[in-house]
Amino acid sequence: MFRYNLVIVFLLISGSSFSQEVAKDSIADYYVRFEGDSILYSSIELDEVFIFGRLEFADRKEKLRYYILRRKTLKVYPYAKLAAERLVELNDSLTKIKRKRHKKKYTKEVQKYIEGEFSDKLKKLTRTEGQILIKLIYRQTGKTAFNLVKELRNGWRAFWYNTTAKAFKISIKEEFHPERMHEDYLIEDILQRAFAANKLERQESVLDYDYAQLSNKWKNNPTKKN
Repeated sequence: MFRYNLVIVFLLISGSSFSQEVAKDSIADYYVRFEGDSILYSSIELDEVFIFGRLEFADRKEKLRYYILRRKTLKVYPYAKLAAERLVELNDSLTKIKRKRHKKKYTKEVQKYIEGEFSDKLKKLTRTEGQILIKLIYRQTGKTAFNLVKELRNGWRAFWYNTTAKAFKISIKEEFHPERMHEDYLIEDILQRAFAANKLERQESVLDYDYAQLSNKWKNNPTKKN
């Protein structure tokens, strides 16, 4: 998997949105000035662009597994993204509230709102969809669903949430590790392809891993054992 910025550079240079000026010293330095801007830039910051390899599967079973995982991941990702956004909004608001009592009251109000926003939809998720959602919440926030519940409510409530989840074979302590778990890598691969195709709105992970390096690692690991 290669990062590819050359095409973007070519498109920018061939466009009419900016002009170039050349300043000469001992070596010719090239500067870029965007239309309507008086500042000269020696470089342009570009977003990373990935060229995706063709999907290859060992057999029909592996192919079916991937496409089922893709359908489920695309379905639950928007919930994880929204959860992360709500958490950021909550934390930002709490920093502006001074009194502990007022913070507690505001948190409860937000919880009721989030539960009303999510509950009906989440009840319709299958067990595997719920587990993927738990992983993606960790991807977006860097915290397990268990710890989020513990922070926003209390340890006792988190314990019962986890116990209830276990009854349905779902762990809310699940984390997301695409560098170690092949299924997690597949989920990341599905997301990156969906972002590139504009099927999902991109939200970067807070976790520290490099997708290109992961792709090379798993490509060179034919056993793909977790």
